[in-house]
Amino acid sequence: MKKFGFWKRKVSLALVFAMLQVSFLHIFAVTALAADGEPELDVKSAILMEASTGQILYEKNADEVLPPASMSKMMTEYLVMEAIHNGKLKWEDTATASKYAASAIGSGQLIAEGETLTIKDLFYAMSIYSSNDASIVLAEKLGGSEEGFAKLMNDKARELGMSEKAQFINATGLSRADIKENAPKSIQGETVMSAKDVAILARHLVTEHKEVLEYTKVPSKKLRESDKSPMINYNWMLEGNSSNVNFKKYAYQGLDGLKTGHTDEARYCFTGTAERNGMRLISVVMGAKTEPERFNQTRKVLDYGFTNFEFKTLAKAGTALDAQKTVPITKGVELEAPAVLKNDVAFAVKKGSADAKLETKVDLLAADKLVAPLKKGDKLGTATLSFGKNSETVDLVAENDMEKAGWFRMMMRAIKNLFVDLFNGVKGLF
Repeated sequence: MKKFGFWKRKVSLALVFAMLQVSFLHIFAVTALAADGEPELDVKSAILMEASTGQILYEKNADEVLPPASMSKMMTEYLVMEAIHNGKLKWEDTATASKYAASAIGSGQLIAEGETLTIKDLFYAMSIYSSNDASIVLAEKLGGSEEGFAKLMNDKARELGMSEKAQFINATGLSRADIKENAPKSIQGETVMSAKDVAILARHLVTEHKEVLEYTKVPSKKLRESDKSPMINYNWMLEGNSSNVNFKKYAYQGLDGLKTGHTDEARYCFTGTAERNGMRLISVVMGAKTEPERFNQTRKVLDYGFTNFEFKTLAKAGTALDAQKTVPITKGVELEAPAVLKNDVAFAVKKGSADAKLETKVDLLAADKLVAPLKKGDKLGTATLSFGKNSETVDLVAENDMEKAGWFRMMMRAIKNLFVDLFNGVKGLF
């Protein structure tokens, strides 16, 4: 009997162990599925974009237009940085606060009427502290008035490829009810953008004016040296907050921007951007319920991107395409020029996936442009390489110098072509 009891206990333990194994395998499978699956977000809309290509990796109601609140200040940042780049403004230039700018409600409220500050200081205030007063001062400096600046914002929105529904009525993202008699008369409605519009704007900002990140990544800074307290960045997720006792639980590796937003209508919004292993992602969440949640939801989106995707070169500069290895040219010693890609073509691809295949479309220059002599690197046409819904167009260029043929060679070639045409013509008679 004792021997039977021993074996009974042994079988029972084996069964329990087997059941635990099954349970652990099930939990592991569910966990893996959750890790690979798209995030479930408690926001009105969201999007995740790879910055260099504009490739969309995740979206939720991304085309729905909503009030963006202070995220609209990214357009103010873009236009200021464009003016700096074009020489219309210098960082050392100054601007003086009007009565309207100084009276702006909401974030900021640091600048007095008649106070003069440099463009750089105003830009810091707008980027770090989401300063409405600084944004209006900058808008009046560039546009003559905030309404004039709003027209510049809308023109730029069309130029950058944002949707026709995207609209700005001011430099701050405040509503008509907030700015009352200062609301524009020539522009109706409110400031609205979709998550996709916001991501498009953010992408242009960080790729065309990357120096903006030198401002947005600053955790805190005094507006004036004489100020007792610094401006604290509303972006709790900055990597620079990793040692801040108040924000370190929100700090995110590689995150250096970009813009928060909040009004009663918009609720809590955030455009974040982070770079890891050579891949920069842009995330947008709109309509989060609380201030901490806009960052928690952003973490989910960015984690999904960095966990599941890697930035991979799918076609290297200097390589030929199977679809167009050579390009016909005229007046050359050779009548075909070897063609190669001028730049790398890279996309975000799922980690562990098989080598992705690109679809290729080639557009050559007109025949009168493909004439020897050609130098190495001269443009021969373009190649549009598509990966899923995403595509990138790069130049096709000459791999080598192509010499012009001498007059004797061209004369003999012409005689040959004449006889070939004549023979084909006679052949066609029979």
